[in-house]
Amino acid sequence: MIASEAAPWAKSGGLGDVVGALPQALEALGHHVTVVLPKYRGIDLTGALPVAGAVLQGHAPRHFTWWTLPLSERRRVVFVDAPAYFDRPGLYGEAGSDYPDNAERFDVLGQAALAFASREGEAAPDIIHAHDWQASSALARIATEPRWPRLQSAGRVVTIHNLAYQGVFPRETLPALGLSWDLFRLETGEFWGRFNALKAGITAADYVTTVSPTYAKETLTAVAGAGLDGVLAGRADRYVGILNGIDTDLWNPATDPHLPAHYSVGEVAGKAICKRHLLAEFGLPCGDDAVARPLVGFVSRLVAQKGLDQIAQAAHSLVELDASFVFLGSGERGYEDALRALARAHPARVAVGIGFDERLAHLVEAGADMFLMPSVFEPCGLNQMYSLRYGTVPIVRAVGGLEDTIQPYTARALQANGFKVREGSPAALVRVVRQAVRLYHNPAVWRKLMVNGMRADHSWRRSAREYGKVYRRARAVGADRARRLQTKG
Repeated sequence: MIASEAAPWAKSGGLGDVVGALPQALEALGHHVTVVLPKYRGIDLTGALPVAGAVLQGHAPRHFTWWTLPLSERRRVVFVDAPAYFDRPGLYGEAGSDYPDNAERFDVLGQAALAFASREGEAAPDIIHAHDWQASSALARIATEPRWPRLQSAGRVVTIHNLAYQGVFPRETLPALGLSWDLFRLETGEFWGRFNALKAGITAADYVTTVSPTYAKETLTAVAGAGLDGVLAGRADRYVGILNGIDTDLWNPATDPHLPAHYSVGEVAGKAICKRHLLAEFGLPCGDDAVARPLVGFVSRLVAQKGLDQIAQAAHSLVELDASFVFLGSGERGYEDALRALARAHPARVAVGIGFDERLAHLVEAGADMFLMPSVFEPCGLNQMYSLRYGTVPIVRAVGGLEDTIQPYTARALQANGFKVREGSPAALVRVVRQAVRLYHNPAVWRKLMVNGMRADHSWRRSAREYGKVYRRARAVGADRARRLQTKG
């Protein structure tokens, strides 16, 4: 696997969670997994073994060190230590701007991964799995360069975690990186006169996956396809949506070290203690009356994708409901300021924490009664699954993985575990939150929603089995490709 981030070493969002957890689930199924990551600033290399390496980028050599960290008999992480590229304050940029050399940075990552897999003494991999555009140039290089003979039989898989991020660069990027002009064709990586790294990876891959079945369907349309709907449609049955899982050891209300009290589906008393602590932590009233009132949590990047415009337009109507609200996140300054202003206007009902804090994120999941996710689009979403596990009933927009994981409440829906907003309007959002607030005061109904969510299996075991199916198909394609190349030779 090649990726730009993986928890716990580097994480900015869902990609880091996935690449952190999926290898362990694959290992449990018998796979041997090597994850190749950048060695960012601050990563602890204790226990890792160094080996010097170099690749050619354009006409310039790029030197680095591979640091191999064994995690178990079947699983390891290899960090690519290239300080000029990765010893920086941010993963992708600073102060809201991408680093101007991101194409070079992540091409070094991809080439270093291929060079590591091609080393003497390394078993040739059965699968090369690239995550997002940052790793896609690796697949493109295998498809267009003869210098990777040991890797030709490997099945090539690329996973799209969010199609909004594609790695689009000027056409001059290709000669600068030493990439073949074969990648600048409509059928490969050309995109409106520019080079699209993700498109190059998609067209070079044997199988393409994304992070939920509904998002796979949505991205085949012009509305959600971000200009690549036709390319993805061309992959036909080799484009597969696999719902992400969550780390059920890390996210477990019965053992979570971040919580002031633990609880489980059979004994939920600890949740009320977590709620009182959450209210106090954010400076909201935490007496018995406040604890009896429903508490709505929100943890997210503060960007338009997450439905912040809908929340801003509906804010004062939401606050008029008999509920309290806690917002935690950071992002665009305008959204941060709008939430701060809302908290100042309603200090007894609304609290805001700007920034990200892992402990607080866990406390919001445990202490809130409802979790708000009115996303405009959501490839998979993980917070709704964390919420289900913590007995915190999700209120979501019916898109992507939110559509796949939440069964909306109706009087006859025995397996209901949350609420869905079907329309992208502030009025629809207020209407559904009002319904949830009303049903919160019906203990039998609310308990059923909580139990359904807490008993659902959103572990990585199920998802890893689906990836295993894709790997077997991709490996067969790779083996056939190797036979054809051998015959040509």
